[in-house]
Amino acid sequence: MPKKILKIVGIILILLIASLFAIPYFFKDQIKAKITEAINEKVDAKVSFADADLSLFKNFPKATVTLDKLLIINKAPFEGDTLVSLGELNLKMSIKELFKGKEEAMQIEGITSKNGFINIIFNKDGIGNFDIALKDNKPKEDGKSDPMLLKIKKYQIENFKFQYFDESSQVRMVIDSLNHEGAGDFNNTKLDLDTKSTAKLSLNMGKINYMKNVALSLDAVLGIDLEKSKYTFKKNKALINQLPLEFDGFIQMVDAGQVYDLKFKTPTSSFKNFLGLIPAAYASSLEGVKTTGDFTVTGFAKGMLTDTTIPKFNIAIASNNGSFQYPNLPKSVQSIVIDTKIVNETGLMNDTYVNLDKLSFRIDQDVFDAKANIKNISTNALVDAALKGTINLANLSKAYPIKMDKPLTGILKADVTTKFDMASVEKSQYQNINNAGTIGLTGFNYADANGKNMTISSALVQFNPSQVHLKQFNAKTGKSDLSVTGVLDNFYGFMFRKQELKGNFNLTSNQLAVSDFMTTATTPVAATEETQKTKKAEPLKIPAFLNCTLTAKANTVLYDNLTLKAVSGKMIIKDEKVTLENVKTSIFGGTIGASGAVSTKGKIPVFDMNLNLNQVDIQQSFTQLDMLKKIAPIAGIVNGKVNTTIKLNGNLDATEMTPDLKTLTGDLVGQLLSTTINAENSTMLKALSSNLKFIDLSKVNLNDIKAALTFKDGRVTVKPFDVKYQDIKAVVGGTHGFDQSMDYNIKFNVPAKYLGKEANAYISKMSPADAAKFDNIPVTALMTGTFSSPKISTDMKTVMTNLTMQLAKQQSDKLVKKGASELDKLLNSGKKTDADTTKTNAQKEDIKKKAGDLLNGLFKKKN
Repeated sequence: MPKKILKIVGIILILLIASLFAIPYFFKDQIKAKITEAINEKVDAKVSFADADLSLFKNFPKATVTLDKLLIINKAPFEGDTLVSLGELNLKMSIKELFKGKEEAMQIEGITSKNGFINIIFNKDGIGNFDIALKDNKPKEDGKSDPMLLKIKKYQIENFKFQYFDESSQVRMVIDSLNHEGAGDFNNTKLDLDTKSTAKLSLNMGKINYMKNVALSLDAVLGIDLEKSKYTFKKNKALINQLPLEFDGFIQMVDAGQVYDLKFKTPTSSFKNFLGLIPAAYASSLEGVKTTGDFTVTGFAKGMLTDTTIPKFNIAIASNNGSFQYPNLPKSVQSIVIDTKIVNETGLMNDTYVNLDKLSFRIDQDVFDAKANIKNISTNALVDAALKGTINLANLSKAYPIKMDKPLTGILKADVTTKFDMASVEKSQYQNINNAGTIGLTGFNYADANGKNMTISSALVQFNPSQVHLKQFNAKTGKSDLSVTGVLDNFYGFMFRKQELKGNFNLTSNQLAVSDFMTTATTPVAATEETQKTKKAEPLKIPAFLNCTLTAKANTVLYDNLTLKAVSGKMIIKDEKVTLENVKTSIFGGTIGASGAVSTKGKIPVFDMNLNLNQVDIQQSFTQLDMLKKIAPIAGIVNGKVNTTIKLNGNLDATEMTPDLKTLTGDLVGQLLSTTINAENSTMLKALSSNLKFIDLSKVNLNDIKAALTFKDGRVTVKPFDVKYQDIKAVVGGTHGFDQSMDYNIKFNVPAKYLGKEANAYISKMSPADAAKFDNIPVTALMTGTFSSPKISTDMKTVMTNLTMQLAKQQSDKLVKKGASELDKLLNSGKKTDADTTKTNAQKEDIKKKAGDLLNGLFKKKN
């Protein structure tokens, strides 16, 4: 009997588990239909989701419905804008809800969601994109309930992003990395909701950033009255970065908008509250920090938030005679005074103002003071500010735990006042901007993580109403020294409105090493091989905000393995492009001039350059410049100098900013000067010499030879050019590749006297008129293969055969003609004696013997 009972229990368990797997398949379509019906009845927008699944295991014994990739896309007037995007939405309910009929509502007990994005937009007419509820004035049919009812007891969202943008005021708020959860019984009209929230807040007004990734957290119990839509703060604790705040009061939703009646304050007056306000990226643990004085934040917000008004508010931030000293640091920051108010007394956004009446502190004997006033912040902000003081930079890391590899040194002195309005900044109406004062830096020294040092012996910036003058900047780093002066024309537009930074600068230097200004990527010792493979260097980009001109002169510039002397020129930076004008330098025993442009605006950086090489040494330039080596591999073969103009363009490597030779296109025109050939240094020329005995390549004169070539898709085409050796003429032309492959053709016009001793012997006996017929014997040489492994072929065998036949025929014709002349004389004499007959026969035999000797001489093999 016990075995039978166990067997029955086992069967029941198996059936139960099987049912848990099977039920979702039975009810999946019903769930989809309910969700679709609920959406269609409530929403005027384009709604889609990838799939809907039902699980009885996620929250057993509850059922869970999961929607994947839920999207809500606005219709007009926000056509195509995303209102809501949810990676995953889970609805928790009782299993019995699955068995309800089509006309019965399903009750939702819990909601969770992950990876969401909520995008709220107000257009210039004040219309919000979130108002997507269907306007339905039809009375509900009797007995028909909503497809779904919310009876939530717990909800949670994870990794959400909330974005708010008002087109009319240009206010943009982003709440990122939002995690929030709440628990309460929404079956009751009045409940206490226990919530926990964390997020990062950023706020921009126009092009001015007021907050960026400020860490927020709030643990609060909210008293909720669902009938009155009223939310009251009860027990709560908030943190702004590490600054604690407590709230008291309520927020209530009404037809006209939202009613605020809130108060907040720091729970204590300890100066540690101020240190907690500093973002975590720049702060350190507050444990063990000694503080004196106080720091408080108090405020209120009271009134209506509507389309035209905001609540009145007053935020006061104050400290009096505060100080702090971190453990294990030798110095303290003392005499800290802060008196700041952010106020709105009318409920109109534009009447908000910020008064920083005083901000001052002291480190040792150095005192720093600042004050500022900002009005009309939502329309045309008016700024009036001043700062004055001295800071010994070496004391900063001694008084505050700044995360630096090596400490700074230097003395910063400032005495600046400024008064301007944002409209004048935007319109470059400098007559409305009032700036005065100077900022100076002396003895500055900094070393980065790679050990590179930068020393600024002196720098001075002077502020004028329309411009910021860099009066002095003298610095050294590595092997380099530089002195810079110049003018910035749009400093405030760049700082506050993200406009272009316009300026003109002059740079002089005794020596500049380009490597001193390049960053070297270092891989951590603990990095795995896989990490090193997948980590890609960031592509170099010319900043889009720069619109500057730099005129430079340097006695020496060190670039890679090159030493450039007397470098001068102008560099124009604009629209993510650097344009070079009239750049000159002395190098390779001559001079090089350059003009052109480099642009990083597109996905792939490109360049377009014109180069003018004047009397540069061939051996040095065509060895040290890889591009020239590929275009014309003559280094080590040809000695001397060259004049060359090169026009070229192509793509650049995005990280190294070096030419991508496969994309190189252009042309080169060059003239050789005072040149000699080292045939022994070239496998190709040695192979050519062994096939052509009539020319000594080391004695070929290349002086003043002009050559023109084009290059594209990795191949170079050399246009035919003339070469002369003694009285031998040659035309050279063909192509070669950057991979060193070649296909060249040399056509010679060779006097026959160079084609063998026997031919020369016979030609020497000819009359000048007959010999001239053999001055231009065409000989062709073909060079293929590669420069290091050439294949040489000539038509010498055919040429010699044809020449032999021509010489034999010429001699034969001459002798036959002579014999015929003698015979004609005998016949004309009318008398032939025996002696004459004997003489004529002897002459015929002589003709035969000479012709035979000529043929044997030309065709016999040499020992």
